Amino acid sequence: MTNASTKHPRAYPDLHDHLKSLEAAGHLVTVDRAINKDTEMHPLVRWQFRGGFEEKDRKAFLFNNVTDSKGKKYDIPVVVGALAANREIYRIGLGCEFNEIDQRWTRATAGPIKPNLVENAACQEIVIQGDELDKEGMGLDGIPVPISTPGWDNAPYTTLSQYITKDPDTGVQNMGNYRGQVKARRRLGMNPSLELRPGIYVHWLKYKKLGKKMPAAVVLGAPPAITFASTQKVPEALDEIEVAGGLVGSPINVVRGVTVDLLIPAEAEIVIEGYIDTEWLEPEAPFGESHGHVNLQEYNAFMEVTAITRRKDAILTSIISQVTPSESSLIKRVSLEPLLLNSLRDLGLKCVKRVSLHEPLTNIRKVVILHMEKNSPRVEVWRAMYALCAQHRAIGKYVIAVDEDIDPENMDAVWWALSYRCNPAIDMEVLKHRDQGHGPRSSRNGGEDASVLFDATLKEAFPPISLPKREFMENARKIWEELGLPALKPQSPWFGTSLGEWGEEFDVMAKRAVESDYWTTGDIIAQRRRNDIEMNTEVRTLKDKK
Repeated sequence: MTNASTKHPRAYPDLHDHLKSLEAAGHLVTVDRAINKDTEMHPLVRWQFRGGFEEKDRKAFLFNNVTDSKGKKYDIPVVVGALAANREIYRIGLGCEFNEIDQRWTRATAGPIKPNLVENAACQEIVIQGDELDKEGMGLDGIPVPISTPGWDNAPYTTLSQYITKDPDTGVQNMGNYRGQVKARRRLGMNPSLELRPGIYVHWLKYKKLGKKMPAAVVLGAPPAITFASTQKVPEALDEIEVAGGLVGSPINVVRGVTVDLLIPAEAEIVIEGYIDTEWLEPEAPFGESHGHVNLQEYNAFMEVTAITRRKDAILTSIISQVTPSESSLIKRVSLEPLLLNSLRDLGLKCVKRVSLHEPLTNIRKVVILHMEKNSPRVEVWRAMYALCAQHRAIGKYVIAVDEDIDPENMDAVWWALSYRCNPAIDMEVLKHRDQGHGPRSSRNGGEDASVLFDATLKEAFPPISLPKREFMENARKIWEELGLPALKPQSPWFGTSLGEWGEEFDVMAKRAVESDYWTTGDIIAQRRRNDIEMNTEVRTLKDKK
């Protein structure tokens, strides 16, 4: 283990600066009592998303005394909700006023700024590599990665984890936010969410064709602007670190990796370096996903860790995702709405005044409301809705155009407009051959979806609702009340339940996970590696063919 330290000039806040600002503004709850990362941490923070709180009242939580179910204590604090528990937290992280956010994102994508290469960066004050990674507490087991949905997840997963890879042909880096299953001291899983066609998957395919493993770096905690950029889908020709520079109007400090030739944010908290295998895939998940259901097992890639670097005062960031509203949905919504609006206006659709993505339970992409200028020509209203659907292969399962007097944030008002201002016989169309997008995969209609008209009742078994099981939420509620936090107002659903598609083996894995015995699951998964299938192949489909 080696140590180094330095500070470099910068015009943007790092995570520590950001937390100080949140504390000063009354948006940070500091918890000093022992909190079990595998059973208590996420259920506790989850309550402010399912307990009847208004968005403005949600907080960031800093846990200074982190343990697991075996009584292990960690020396790295964990912060949850620090990026987008509410819009004010997001605004503080970006360092601008609310009315400037849209302009910031327009500037960031139109004028990205190249980073500033430095040496002896803060993120490499502590460096662990080689055989040291195999020592107890020196590998991934030394990082207090929490379990997001206790009772369903089969292991801890990094959630606010930015995977950095590089296109072997162009040299352009990609930084995207993907989950990572903690499988062993030196092995981290990776799910690239193929329905979003991420840059990392394109890179993986190229390295696979070359017959080489893919170098990667996983950032766990970074200056807020970097995190915001990594969670947004930008053109593949753009480097998200440069987009982050555009957001703050200044170059981002970067440093070369210790064991991989990649540029890494210099003020990152923790960085995991390694190589992602391009030949073998192994089972990954179950994991509670942002579409609001548990993502069942798929065959996915894994990374062999070559180094872990971190700051001496590192703080691990974790994000509340799963059933929306969540921190995950808000961090995407705040930037996606202006990006969609700008795209429509670039097509000449000036009559669109606002794009509103419905967030609760539907995860922002399924229900989209277009706020139209009064007396907009009928042809322009329809052109706007068609254009919105063309922005992404799965966005807009329901697209609703409303007048300026309808508040798109008030779904009762939207239903009122639908009830009295829409004649389904002449004011409604169905767009067929759409992608199902991010969510449980149904085989109905050949795996295709549609926009506008759809019977949304449950007609087949689905994975569980991705909230912690009732016992964990009830236990977390006791802790919540012990801490003297505001009275909860539970909103249904506030705990996860099975919807029919859940096997006994998943219960066994989930039970191991909450007992902090997930290494056993990691060992079992390693024995099931295959090299004859595609990424994201669902395990259940292979079982059905036996």
